Amino acid sequence: MNEPLLKVENLHQHFQVSRNFTVKAVNGVSFEIFPGETYGLVGESGSGKTTIGRSIIRLYDPTSGDITFCGRKISGELDNETRKMLRKNMQMIFQDPMSSLNPRKKIADIIGEGLDIHKLYSNRAERNRIIGEILEKVGLSPSHAERYPHQFSGGQRQRVGIARALVMKPKLIIADECISALDISVQAQVVNLMKDIKDETRCAYLFIAHDLSMVKYISDKIGVLHLGYLVETGSTDEIFSNPIHPYTKSLLSAVPYPDPQIEKSRKPLIYDSSNVDYSKSTWTKINDDHFVLISE
Repeated sequence: MNEPLLKVENLHQHFQVSRNFTVKAVNGVSFEIFPGETYGLVGESGSGKTTIGRSIIRLYDPTSGDITFCGRKISGELDNETRKMLRKNMQMIFQDPMSSLNPRKKIADIIGEGLDIHKLYSNRAERNRIIGEILEKVGLSPSHAERYPHQFSGGQRQRVGIARALVMKPKLIIADECISALDISVQAQVVNLMKDIKDETRCAYLFIAHDLSMVKYISDKIGVLHLGYLVETGSTDEIFSNPIHPYTKSLLSAVPYPDPQIEKSRKPLIYDSSNVDYSKSTWTKINDDHFVLISE
């Protein structure tokens, strides 16, 4: 636990739309994830959460900044050995379980693709055994391996996505809004499954979501994103009990209160960011785990 599994330093991700216009999606984001830890990344739609996840796993090439994973630098040009290490030890669970699964492939071939690429089995029987075991681990039957994605419900398809990520026995899983398209009861099942898997395998999660109640339940640390900037980060207890940044306070005030009488009279905080320039803000240390971006 002394060395971080993933270290992101001053990550920038910009997209040039035209000659005169560039979208600055992520600006100077830094955080660390330790082995067996869940880091929750929250913020409104368009704040840069998914872009950070895709940049870390190298679906996007970062514009600038350093990303270190398992002691190796994975930003910039990747050699074959580093790319193989990254693909084996870091996996992603995508938001939409239907569009991320190939409709023309059986579940066995979807889950087993990583095994095939990295040659992680000696014969066909061993491959089938590994796939059957991982399906059981995520609450499905080994017989489901011969079905196609359209034959499953949304919750079952998301379990297939989790199984596809887990079969590689990764050290880090990036869960990108993996419960947002599911019913409330199914969300609870999937999150409990992810917690059980973490306890069993000691893998780490980057849990990207906008549902603060779920983030509070599963995360050890939380980072709050706004307009591509990380405005506050700290332990889950610290963020929820002692929020410092006005945007964090505004986000937390939007969480519905379970008592209808209190909820009816409660007014959420409105954060006006029209005149805020985060590029001129500085990090302030609240304690060892809690940092806030304060505007000058």
